[in-house]
Amino acid sequence: MEQRIRFCRSSDGVTIAYAEHGAGPPIVKSANWMTHLEYDWRSPVWRHWLDELGNRQHFVRYDQRGCGLSDREVDELSLDSFVADLEAVVDAARLERFALLGLSQGAAIAIAFAVRHPERVSHLVLCGGYARGRLRRALTAEQRDEALLLEDIVRVGWGRPDPVFRRVFTTRFVPDGTAEQLEWFDELQRVSVSPETAHRLRACWSRIDVTDLLGAVHAPTLVAHARGDSVVPFSEGRLLATGIRGARLLPLDGRNHILLEHEPAWPVFLADVRAFIGVPQPPAVTTLDDLTRRELEVLELVAEGLSNEEIAVRLFVSARTVERHLSNVYVKLRLTGKAARAAAAARFSAARR
Repeated sequence: MEQRIRFCRSSDGVTIAYAEHGAGPPIVKSANWMTHLEYDWRSPVWRHWLDELGNRQHFVRYDQRGCGLSDREVDELSLDSFVADLEAVVDAARLERFALLGLSQGAAIAIAFAVRHPERVSHLVLCGGYARGRLRRALTAEQRDEALLLEDIVRVGWGRPDPVFRRVFTTRFVPDGTAEQLEWFDELQRVSVSPETAHRLRACWSRIDVTDLLGAVHAPTLVAHARGDSVVPFSEGRLLATGIRGARLLPLDGRNHILLEHEPAWPVFLADVRAFIGVPQPPAVTTLDDLTRRELEVLELVAEGLSNEEIAVRLFVSARTVERHLSNVYVKLRLTGKAARAAAAARFSAARR
């Protein structure tokens, strides 16, 4: 697939870059803190999101004001301006009604938009999101000092050529990332936004609060959140689910703020989102013929009882690569949950008899 990058103007004249790819029912991702449409397209942190959400769907995303290909130097950074940017994008893309995805900080934008335009949002999906910025939560003195320290780290170390300061955020956002993913995320932070704007955005998001809007959301809502998320606590996801009438909470095993391709939570999240918004599912794989040679090799060793680490040694790959292949197998065989590994091994053994 190829993405189509275009530009539009927000209500205050700020130029916003947005991109489209895929075909099918539309799904729009509200902007979050750090994005770069062109850089993300090649990123091992985001590429699986783009591939899957653009598969049988028309996926629209955009760079937040101050970030990526959007105008970098802007006067206003506020919830109202962020919602206005989303309004400009969906109007430019000529979308009347669509599913709306809010990740992390983007959840607050998505909630505010859904309240202002209930007729345009068919489904609301929130992942790793929050209604209250960090400084709006009940914090201990130590937690408040930590939040302010992180703002200072952004201000002092963001633009430096070495990633030492940015790595503080990388290890919080993707603690289980591969070396390649960590390096890409370090660089994403540097190329997506200037140090000054990063500091302003961080300060802004720390003080956002849309809890008073939760009760006014009428769109069917799915709230997904990793139990061990070290950026946004699971309790904030629970707050969203309890505050939005009829919302369903989807707890995910893991601690990555951005779901990575190789972790078991990713296919679970993807399957639930597709079922929730009604994306047509691909035909189920009834035989093993649609698996790749490497996936079959991994599955054969699983059936023999080897652990991921033992399989990695046998195949001369990393354990994370094994996890990624298994995640792909689970998706193709329509298997989810803790029993997926055993079910996949049983299907392989039965096919080989």
